[in-house]
Amino acid sequence: MYLYLQQYSNAMPTRFKQQALDYHAKPKPGKIATEITKPCETQQDLSLAYTPGVAEPCRAIHRDQDAAYEYTAKGNLVAVITDGTAVLGLGDIGAIAGKPVMEGKGVLFKAFADIDVFDIEVNADSTEDFIKTVKNIAPTFGGINLEDIAAPACFDIEDALIEQLDIPVFHDDQHGTAIIIAASLLNALELQHKKLEDVRVVCLGAGAAGISSMKLLQGLGADPEKLFMIDRNGIIQTERDDLNKYKKAFAVHTDRRTLADAMDGADVFIGVSGPDLLSPDMLNTMAPNPVVFALSNPDPEILPELAHMTRDDLIMGTGRSDYPNQVNNVLGFPYIFKGALDVRASCINMEMKIAAVHALAGLTREPVPQEVLDAYDVDTMMFGPDYIIPKPLDPRLIDTIPRAVSKAAIATGVARKFPTDSKKQKEASS
Repeated sequence: MYLYLQQYSNAMPTRFKQQALDYHAKPKPGKIATEITKPCETQQDLSLAYTPGVAEPCRAIHRDQDAAYEYTAKGNLVAVITDGTAVLGLGDIGAIAGKPVMEGKGVLFKAFADIDVFDIEVNADSTEDFIKTVKNIAPTFGGINLEDIAAPACFDIEDALIEQLDIPVFHDDQHGTAIIIAASLLNALELQHKKLEDVRVVCLGAGAAGISSMKLLQGLGADPEKLFMIDRNGIIQTERDDLNKYKKAFAVHTDRRTLADAMDGADVFIGVSGPDLLSPDMLNTMAPNPVVFALSNPDPEILPELAHMTRDDLIMGTGRSDYPNQVNNVLGFPYIFKGALDVRASCINMEMKIAAVHALAGLTREPVPQEVLDAYDVDTMMFGPDYIIPKPLDPRLIDTIPRAVSKAAIATGVARKFPTDSKKQKEASS
């Protein structure tokens, strides 16, 4: 993959490469900065901002640590943290080389959900060192967004931090991808007149995104025996002795061994792997009215043009913005964190993820506002084969997804702050 990305980079126009470098360097290096939110113009302002006035919120927080949410930025501050071991498709390029991506994630948090971010790049000699570092700095933040951490370490890291911290911990490469895939798939299956519990799903790629996606589909009702996950050694099946504990959980009893075997009669293909791995011949063996999500970026497992030339009965999604049905994580993580932060949730649990899935799927079926049509320069946009998931610039996302996530947090008992109406409802049901 690293070699492929290098080749892709080499094929990029020199002018675009320079534009990208200039964008990040000028007029001020980087993409994010801090701002002062209080007046700082007079002696009185300085006395309140720092000594002696700052002592009062310090005392208040010392008496009650939850007061930090009232007197500091903690409640709207997320750490985007990486060790640089799985940066985009570039691989293990190191923590500091991943910093532009982490800053970019901060841009998206701020632009789409008005959440502030500190990007943190960690040099860690071991998984344990990384976990310890994040745990030690966690009091600063209202939530932790793990990013670009290689599997299987990413699973161990997230599990440990969820157990040890009382703020939301979310590995977007896992759950953000899974949530958007699941919402898109529910809608695509409805259009294809199929039900999730009945379909056979092939997932090419058994890393963070693949494993989390299959776990979420199970949570939504998919039959575990009909989920075929494939890594570089073939189908993850019970006779293999080379599986880690995360892959082993998805091992199925089957005589099938290869991707081609798995594709024969499959209803759904989900690719989170690499370019050009799904052939037209394989596509032709799928069941009638298939769903194909070829999400490798920039080049998918099969190009939409080729897929549609091969089959005229499929619904297609990619990870790219220049094709319909972009499976884009920005539809998820800013709003999921906002929903969690709004109610000071102690975690982001499965119920909150499922709530986000259904909210996204449902929003797609509603009439699209004119401002979205204008943003994408189209006359019409409606639920159908070329529109199975909302567009990233849809202004309704900021209300719809956080509200659903907050409600799920309250319903499952992980919320610690309640809107007035929600509090009354909670007390009434107690």
